[in-house]
Amino acid sequence: MDREKAGKKATTIAIGSNCFLTVFNILVGFYCGSYALIAEGLHTLSDIITSVIAYIGFRISQKPADEGHPMGHGRAEPICGLVIVIFLVIVGYEIIDTAKDKLLDPSLIHVPTIYAAMMAVFGIILNYIISRYLINVGKKIKSPVIVADGQHQRTDIYSSIAILAGIVASNMGFPILDPIVGLIIGILILKTAYSIGKENIDAIMGKVPDENLSRKIKRVVEKTPDASMAHNIKIDNYGPYYTANLHIKVDGDLTVAEAHKIVHLTEQNIMKKIPEIQSVSVHACPLGVEYKHEQKIDEK
Repeated sequence: MDREKAGKKATTIAIGSNCFLTVFNILVGFYCGSYALIAEGLHTLSDIITSVIAYIGFRISQKPADEGHPMGHGRAEPICGLVIVIFLVIVGYEIIDTAKDKLLDPSLIHVPTIYAAMMAVFGIILNYIISRYLINVGKKIKSPVIVADGQHQRTDIYSSIAILAGIVASNMGFPILDPIVGLIIGILILKTAYSIGKENIDAIMGKVPDENLSRKIKRVVEKTPDASMAHNIKIDNYGPYYTANLHIKVDGDLTVAEAHKIVHLTEQNIMKKIPEIQSVSVHACPLGVEYKHEQKIDEK
């Protein structure tokens, strides 16, 4: 899959669908008297902003490595993921604050009409399709910012279901449920902000989400001729890709040129067999010599 083409298509579709939902959620919300639907429209407006941020982060991450960024620009994606979190927190707070005012002053509450329920159903269907598409594409192309955008969109499914339930309950004589649903939407947004923030902070801090990555590297090394016993493996997370540093055991009687050839082949094999690793540095250690890697070279 062409990573750049797939990422551009995913963010374009997300922005287009959210523009549509924003306009109609707010218009129908005002027309039908549903604050929950208006709140969802504001939430969807934030989706547009976050999708734009996601696209910017994705494009920056595609820039090739340069002198100032020898490992590439991959961390632009989790950084933009944190910017998305800031917008989510602001929108969530505003929705909760307005819902609180309506709960404290019931005269501000109106009973939504059937058209609000129809819009909620449409929102459930469209948000399900778009969120699933974004998350699947994001995982395939190893893009944390597009996955984050998809997770953000997924919360709209639950909020649309809550809106539908609130509209039905309001028409059954419980109008106070409409602002309560708005309050729930705000809380869901803050919960999503927390999970997205944690995931992207982990990426920036270099946490490796795949615990099997080290085992995959060891298997590749064992299948490389004249290389064995991969150890002291260190993996760094750059968002959409990883870098790795490791030691391998080779015959201690080899010449420098022969050992270099094995090291180079090992690096090539790791990047070929594990595509998410884009840069590898391998150090050769002589077989039969045991020592602690942290000790000074002149220590016995």
